[in-house]
Amino acid sequence: MNDLAQEAARLDAADPLAICRSEFLIDDDLAYLDGNSLGALPKAAPARVAQVVQKEWGEQLIASWNDAGWIGLPQKMGSKIAPLIGAQTHEVIATDTTSINLFKLISAALAMRPGRKQVLSEPGNFPSDLYMIEGLEAQGLAERRLAERGDIEAALDENVALLLLTHVHYKTGEMFDMVRLTKAAHDVGALVLWDLSHSAGAVPVDLNGANADFAVGCGYKYLNGGPGAPAFAFVAEGHLANLQQPLSGWMGHNAPFAFEDDYQPAQGVDRLLCSTPSVIAMSALEVGVDLIAMIGMGPLVEKSRALSEFTRAAMARHVPELTCISPADPAQRGSQLSFRHEHSYELCQALIARKVIGDFRAPDVLRVGFAPAYVRYADCARLVSELRDILDSGEWQKPEYAERGAVT
Repeated sequence: MNDLAQEAARLDAADPLAICRSEFLIDDDLAYLDGNSLGALPKAAPARVAQVVQKEWGEQLIASWNDAGWIGLPQKMGSKIAPLIGAQTHEVIATDTTSINLFKLISAALAMRPGRKQVLSEPGNFPSDLYMIEGLEAQGLAERRLAERGDIEAALDENVALLLLTHVHYKTGEMFDMVRLTKAAHDVGALVLWDLSHSAGAVPVDLNGANADFAVGCGYKYLNGGPGAPAFAFVAEGHLANLQQPLSGWMGHNAPFAFEDDYQPAQGVDRLLCSTPSVIAMSALEVGVDLIAMIGMGPLVEKSRALSEFTRAAMARHVPELTCISPADPAQRGSQLSFRHEHSYELCQALIARKVIGDFRAPDVLRVGFAPAYVRYADCARLVSELRDILDSGEWQKPEYAERGAVT
């Protein structure tokens, strides 16, 4: 493994983004390969949160809705996320959670396609996506239809109102061709909703270039907004005038502080608002988004692909017992690699004990993510060498590594 470690050291020394790791609060001896599940903490975030809590809330109190601009945070954050996903600033809003935004936009799409109820997706899509369709189906508003990944285009017909897909598959990392599938859906009169939770801030996304209709995404993975960070939603400009969403909360009213009895939706993407924004969480998210925007998607994508290729080749050479189930072409996968092994859970726990953090996805997948703003080649080399030693020594067989917590 010495050659692998030496090559990693050489690549880290030449990495133009190596300095970016210093922007995150992350131990030097930690190989954190789980940014595709929860991004690392930006060093500037605690001070920003403290400012919101101590000064804006603690001293200025309710005046901060105006004086500190709390009321405009959803729009402000939407405009900052928009360039990262190929959208115009007025097409994106930061609000609520990914699941809630899915519910809103599935409902909105169904309303735009009267006479059609089918929402087409794939089995094995992220559970929230499928559960939200199921919830609308239980109300008699939708019909859930699933087609295997390779059969989606053939399944598109005049009965489909909406095609709902996750751009980068959460388990395998396989990435859909957004342009091709959006066009295929439009050709039969269907709309398309893309879940960008494993894409935003990690892979190239051009919603307008793909002529996408809707999109959602979370703020706590590659955007480093913190656990439970606000999500975002995108509505193409051409749909804004006809957008109807079912959660008519007061923040989505055209004049919320008029306190009228009857609901009048706000203009544009603002009508996707529902509840009062989480000011502290939104402020933390802003730090993470600003950092990703400062680094730039081009350099981030280039390093992400280089990291994953380095790891894929090293794993194939040194740890062939684990089968890579992610696409071989880095342009066809997200910023992650997934490996199948009968004892993936135990292997993952043994790695965590050695400060190499990946995660497990049932039933048998060890998943590692490459957040290029702070992941080093040395982290990837360490994954391979530690995993080799864990397998050779049989350390993974310790009983404590088979014990499963509430979160796996």
